Amino acid sequence: MIQKFIETRAFSKLLCEPLQTEDFVIQPVEFVSPTKWHLAHTSWFFEVFILTKHKKDYQLYNKDFPFLFNSYYETKGERVMRANRGNMSRPTVGDIFQYRTHVTKAMKELLETSKDKELLDLVHIGIHHEKQHQELLLMDIKYCFGHNPLFPVYNPDFDEKTNEDFEQKWFRVKEGLYKIGHDTNEFSYDNESGAHKVFLENFEISNRLVTNGEFLEFIENDGYKDPLLWHADAWDWIQNEKIEHPLYWQKTKEGWEEYHLTGLEYLDPSHVLSHISYYEAFAFAQWKGCRLPTESEWEIAQEQFSWGKRWEWTESAYLPYPNYQKASGALGEYNGKFMVNQKVLRGGSALTSNKHTRKTYRNFFHPHMRWQQSGLRLAK
Repeated sequence: MIQKFIETRAFSKLLCEPLQTEDFVIQPVEFVSPTKWHLAHTSWFFEVFILTKHKKDYQLYNKDFPFLFNSYYETKGERVMRANRGNMSRPTVGDIFQYRTHVTKAMKELLETSKDKELLDLVHIGIHHEKQHQELLLMDIKYCFGHNPLFPVYNPDFDEKTNEDFEQKWFRVKEGLYKIGHDTNEFSYDNESGAHKVFLENFEISNRLVTNGEFLEFIENDGYKDPLLWHADAWDWIQNEKIEHPLYWQKTKEGWEEYHLTGLEYLDPSHVLSHISYYEAFAFAQWKGCRLPTESEWEIAQEQFSWGKRWEWTESAYLPYPNYQKASGALGEYNGKFMVNQKVLRGGSALTSNKHTRKTYRNFFHPHMRWQQSGLRLAK
């Protein structure tokens, strides 16, 4: 556990190495958090949930930090509004790294002296919580750089897993009663639990994700202009927000370009599509005469294809499983209170940290969001 903890903390710092000081503090829109805030919030989690409860005589590093770096935990007191995270030029980036060092050292000391199961379970959650924020950190950096008029390069060697070099095939799954959900002793979040049976009709699912080239055909076929392909909410969204293409695409005199963490590049039609909303995924599937898989279908079929390049939109609403048990106390706010008005995504992305996802992992976002690295797989 100590090794996992240290590796996770070190990887967050490694992700920041390509950045300049100014990159740590910007927040161009409400849903993007500054890099500095992610580094502090993940330290706050270990400090407030673990150190203050389990380390004898532990004192808060700074009495103001719980207010500054709480995210959405109502039971943990007041906090800075999300939209105002970018207003905090102080504490400085240097202060935050000192805070991280302090928390990491205290946690290491605690883990060397205690093997309490409750403590270790909390540390495991804290490790995966930080892994989630490592992905969010990259998502937010990409949004900041992708909206910078200079389109800065984050890392020229970053692999966004853009290729699936094989022909499309359709896997058929027979109707029947299947079991989904997490049912092993390995780590999972509470929203994966309540393993249960589902009945599925016959269906087919594609072995590969939709590509840029396929989505470009949708655009050129006036897919964004056909109201019959879109939900009513989605149609209002694309009209009001002037949505005409995926996030990070732009059309120039030379043709279409796409921003990656490696910089602005010409759009490659063979690359896997990314950064689309559920609304766009649904409309494209309608245009193709197909549909999105449900999360149950995805989980049962996932052994038939490779996944992990893009978070894959499903047709399923984010709801509790049968017999779902919300965690007690503040940790009960981690997942359960978000089970409304959101869609489930499955798999993982090129931005997801190592050893974080599994076949039962349930990611979730509002249907209009697309700054996460999301794509789609067709079903019928």
